[in-house]
Amino acid sequence: MSMIQIENLTFAYPSSHDNIFENVTFQIDTDWKLGFIGRNGRGKTTFLHLLLGEYEYHGKIQSSVPFDYFPYSVKDKERPTAEILSEVCPLAEEWELLRELSYLEVREEALWRPFFTLSNGEQTKVLLAALFLNDGRFLLIDEPTNHLDTKARETVSAYLKRKRGFILVSHDRCFLDGCVDHILSINRSNIEVQSGNFSTWFTNFQRQQQFELAQNAKLKKSIDKMQQASQRTSVWSNRMEATKYGSGPVDRGYIGHKSAKMMKRSKAIEVRQQRAIEEKSGLLKNLETVENLKISPLLYFSDTLASFSGVAPIFDGKAVCRPVSFEIKQGERIVLDGRNGSGKTSLLKLLIGQPLEHQGTLAIGSGVKLSYVPQDTSMLHGSLSEFATDSHIDESLFKAILRKMDFSRIQFEKKMEDFSDGQKKKVLIAKSLCERAHLYVWDEPLNYIDIYSRIQIENLIKSFSPTMIFVEHDRAFRNTIATQTIQI
Repeated sequence: MSMIQIENLTFAYPSSHDNIFENVTFQIDTDWKLGFIGRNGRGKTTFLHLLLGEYEYHGKIQSSVPFDYFPYSVKDKERPTAEILSEVCPLAEEWELLRELSYLEVREEALWRPFFTLSNGEQTKVLLAALFLNDGRFLLIDEPTNHLDTKARETVSAYLKRKRGFILVSHDRCFLDGCVDHILSINRSNIEVQSGNFSTWFTNFQRQQQFELAQNAKLKKSIDKMQQASQRTSVWSNRMEATKYGSGPVDRGYIGHKSAKMMKRSKAIEVRQQRAIEEKSGLLKNLETVENLKISPLLYFSDTLASFSGVAPIFDGKAVCRPVSFEIKQGERIVLDGRNGSGKTSLLKLLIGQPLEHQGTLAIGSGVKLSYVPQDTSMLHGSLSEFATDSHIDESLFKAILRKMDFSRIQFEKKMEDFSDGQKKKVLIAKSLCERAHLYVWDEPLNYIDIYSRIQIENLIKSFSPTMIFVEHDRAFRNTIATQTIQI
């Protein structure tokens, strides 16, 4: 057992005037399984790169163990997978690698195939297995779930539960609950470490916020009362002092004594008020507000918006999945479930009108308006204003939605290519929320998106009940939102 110690860490990118971290101090045990959470753009990936020594910073980072990083950069992907993994973990025996792959449900033959022929999920699994075979190292795992289907996420979560000594960046609540024993959270004003899984941390965090909200309201009421009392006492003191110089005989010594006593009481109230103000200022620094989003779905004149009858996408002359048949009815929220590569995205692309070869019949109702959120964000470049204009959406509404999704105003001045992956995904979701549509078609909308925004989107969909068909591997989101599951 050893410790990784962070002392007075301060860091800002050269192009930025604002510190991402400022005088941050905490320590973690190298045996812990840490889930690393926080809003998009708060600096989770930056912190991992600071641990790797890739940026200059102020303060101290002390560790007795070296770090490895996932995703691991692979060169020359046409080589056999076994050759690449021998470079990742040069001291590991072949039987050890085969054992790890069996835990991850990867077939042995994957080792002898060129790396590029493995699916994204298989690549994630074999690289994680190899990295964990490097004894004495601490693994930094940055969002591994974005290429994993639902079953693969469960498998990898169970695998990580067997391990120790890692930091895992993920926004998938069920995935985190399955494999971590500590939570490292980047809050609005600090970084905290807490024992337990995500659900334990989130319950404690909510309780703390509720306590601080109640305490804040109580102090505000108390401060207002003390302010009124101080003003009354001060007025009484001044009036009493004025009577010393009235007409007729008066006991000026007695009046002066009473006046001074009232003024002293007024000063005491002001001191108590200042203490209450200081106590109040220490509250709610980490409050995460999840503002309500809105959507304006269109009603369709018929109950059925679209129907699939024996549909299967075809690649290289072969159907990629068994033919599927189902209808999309008004008010339904259908999730397509299946392994990576089973054709889920292709079915959505057929629905939005892309000319893909397929068998079967897809019928879409006359005049049905669709709103599409693709997986890929690489097309995003330029300013938000230009994007709104090109997308024919209301710029003010678009930016108002992004503000509610935790975009700072300074983000509006940046080019979209400089956004984090989570922020890019929020741009696509905000665009969809600006569009009035009969049917919302979302392909893995939550990739890279932080937990608070996921909850925010869940609340939106529950409140407005838009008709949707989507692909998403976040089990908590699916369980909350989906009214029907179609197995591909």
